[in-house]
Amino acid sequence: MTSADILVDAFGRIHETVHEVVRGLAGSQLAERLAPDANSIAWLVWHLTRVQDDHVADAFGVPQVWTEYGKRFELPFRPLETGYGHSSRQVAQVMVSSGDLLTGYYDAVHEQTIRLVSGITDADLSRVVDEAWDPPVTLGVRLVSVISDCLQHAGQAAFVRGILLRER
Repeated sequence: MTSADILVDAFGRIHETVHEVVRGLAGSQLAERLAPDANSIAWLVWHLTRVQDDHVADAFGVPQVWTEYGKRFELPFRPLETGYGHSSRQVAQVMVSSGDLLTGYYDAVHEQTIRLVSGITDADLSRVVDEAWDPPVTLGVRLVSVISDCLQHAGQAAFVRGILLRER
């Protein structure tokens, strides 16, 4: 198994979880918040997708999928906003009529991600992609960080789904 195979598998797990979380939920369920300041499934999935899109595109020097796809969301955010530091009011603004918009965007980001990581070699993983940190961030560290962040948010969304659909 190569580094590329491991990365493709890890990003595939995020893809599966995103689809499992969103499947069959109405727009109102996707926007529901368990507490006034809690994150909704819509925001969690949008945010994890934005983070993957932003970080992977930057690491490989390609345009983000969001640049074109984002227009479909009609959100009042800055063009390259990812959701970091969003207020409760901003979280509430991420609403969709159905999960198709969320999974469509995720699928487009996933497709780009897989295309980019499927050719990675072990040597590529040590390439520095962000010198703003001390120590500088390598491609390997950046990709592991993205996978971790996305799986955590997907897990949070799965938890919210479980609460919303529990037997009452």
